[in-house]
Amino acid sequence: MSDDGGGPAHGSGRVAALDLGARRIGVAFSDSGRSIASPWGTIERSGDPARDRSAVVHAVREVEASTLVVGLPLSLSGEVGPAARAALEEVSELRALLEPLGISVETVDERFTTVEAQRSLRAAGRTGKAARKVIDSAAAMVLLQAWLDHG
Repeated sequence: MSDDGGGPAHGSGRVAALDLGARRIGVAFSDSGRSIASPWGTIERSGDPARDRSAVVHAVREVEASTLVVGLPLSLSGEVGPAARAALEEVSELRALLEPLGISVETVDERFTTVEAQRSLRAAGRTGKAARKVIDSAAAMVLLQAWLDHG
């Protein structure tokens, strides 16, 4: 599922995951054994991409992740469209910041993570405003759990 041929077996330590939204960046992280994903929270977009990337680096370092997995919003056909190109540009910038710190950055297909996160939140009784506040972090958790399970 990753673009680098990586996955849980190709490293150790915690993994952080991002769901890059237009208004918020959802963040999740794994346990050190790389088996369970948990939500971390969201980073509100500031309008300043450098500031947002700095907040991402801070979150990744806070959870002591050795790998960052970023959701790649491919089109339903699997093609790289405008949203995926924007995500790949962001991944390139994050690699430049994180790889010198020893943190690898990978991408993972995130086509259905938000839908799955919404389904899970509804099942847990979270709807409306309550769900909107956590959907991005829940989507990051779904994509990370899929990466952990299929790596």
